[in-house]
Amino acid sequence: MTPSGDQLEDAVVSHIEDRPISSILIIIAMQAEALPLVNKFQLTEELSMLPKGVPWVCYRGIYKNLNINLIWPGKDLSLGVDSVGTVSASLVTYASIQALKPDLIINAGTAGGFKAKGASVGDVFLASACAFHDRRIPIPVFDMYGIGLRQAFSSPNLLKELNLKVGKLSTGDSLDMSPQDEASIVANDATIKDMEGAAVAYVADLLKVPAIFVKAVTDIVDGEKPTAEEFLQNLVAVTAALDQAVTQVLDFINGKCLSQL
Repeated sequence: MTPSGDQLEDAVVSHIEDRPISSILIIIAMQAEALPLVNKFQLTEELSMLPKGVPWVCYRGIYKNLNINLIWPGKDLSLGVDSVGTVSASLVTYASIQALKPDLIINAGTAGGFKAKGASVGDVFLASACAFHDRRIPIPVFDMYGIGLRQAFSSPNLLKELNLKVGKLSTGDSLDMSPQDEASIVANDATIKDMEGAAVAYVADLLKVPAIFVKAVTDIVDGEKPTAEEFLQNLVAVTAALDQAVTQVLDFINGKCLSQL
């Protein structure tokens, strides 16, 4: 009997999940978040992997048995600030997957947290799922498309070993939170809030690459301090916590298959 298309696809997926992970793609939005990891893993800048004319920056290197590729979207060519947000994240993720064919994506970065859901500054979360909170399309089925819920790759052993917190991630293109965004975030049952995760999750799901999301809390969205002020105040210290967590994640992944995560 000839195997069906679904059977062949399942067999390929099973083979991939039982093969040791060798290629990691780290997607990270800001230079302040990226450089500590670049230095930690002694990564070197690689220009040939990227389309001409884009500000994106690629760093490559080997850590233990892992080929590490760290990509950040670089600085906006007109304004000189980090190219944060969903558009840059989507483009970088798509181009990087096409060029590098990674076994696993790690979207690492900082996030806002909700004290009502148990988040504190400096906490590091492994996101269980990602959704958008600012794509409101109040038409049946389109509303679900706008939310764009995607599950992160299941990694129960990683979660248990590193004792990370877990929570749902909600993504939008604004640092602040409007009342409409807040209502959507509550509906998403989110514990943490960022500006890239759901976009990375969408592209990873589209191209069938497993992705995990490691987010360190810089500010408490439902706290007393203004978000922008608290974010800038805590960015350096929280980036150090992110650096440590990503290192622990890579140490755990080293030598393992996807099915062992």
